[in-house]
Amino acid sequence: MKVIISVNLNPLRTSWSLCVSLFHHQHPYPPFIPQNATKLIVGTLPPPRFTVGALKEGDVDFCYGSRDGQLWPILNRIFGLNLDFETSEKAVLQRKEFLEKQGIGICDVVASAKRVKVDASDLGMQEVELRDLITILEKYPKIETILFTGGNSKNGPEYFFRRLLKNHGISLKLVNGEVPRIHAFFHPKTKKRIQTISLTAPSGAANRAVGSLSEFKALKKKHPKMTTIDFRVLQYRRFFL
Repeated sequence: MKVIISVNLNPLRTSWSLCVSLFHHQHPYPPFIPQNATKLIVGTLPPPRFTVGALKEGDVDFCYGSRDGQLWPILNRIFGLNLDFETSEKAVLQRKEFLEKQGIGICDVVASAKRVKVDASDLGMQEVELRDLITILEKYPKIETILFTGGNSKNGPEYFFRRLLKNHGISLKLVNGEVPRIHAFFHPKTKKRIQTISLTAPSGAANRAVGSLSEFKALKKKHPKMTTIDFRVLQYRRFFL
């Protein structure tokens, strides 16, 4: 990212102009959707280091492969996968084979975005370009459940998905208002009813939100050693199994 400051040295009038070249945060992975997929995981973007190929030790070069992310550790516990958490082709193949076997696809809703600050914050995304998930769903008619890795907060996956639905003239109906919130809609082409689940985000940034949930507090009271990841494992198990 380059910052250029120009100064007008006219003694009668001094002006400052700031020109910022934004970081183009492109999604590094195409959608991974097996033909037998009945569930689709939908997030936003992986951290910028995945876009530029500057992975850290322990990152996996695949969707949700950040060493700081919690999706794969959660699924590892739910399904007893014994996954490797390392930057290797074996680790990538383990995840792909699991998704194919379980009929689960991954297709994040954001294709690219611009950033002033180069970080993974959803709120920092500007000039966002979306993948047309409505058309993608038409190509995979077996999908009946969308699993958002986050809710309807600004620039979250559900937030952008609602924008897509609006562009296609589709309404999202509330099914269950408790966390994780459940909605449903009918695809305009396939006429299939598709359910959406807004899971608690599998990121460290969402730990504070988890800690404030009444359900987590009640469980924590009964089981003092329960962690925010333990809570997500319980939540995710209901919708992945």
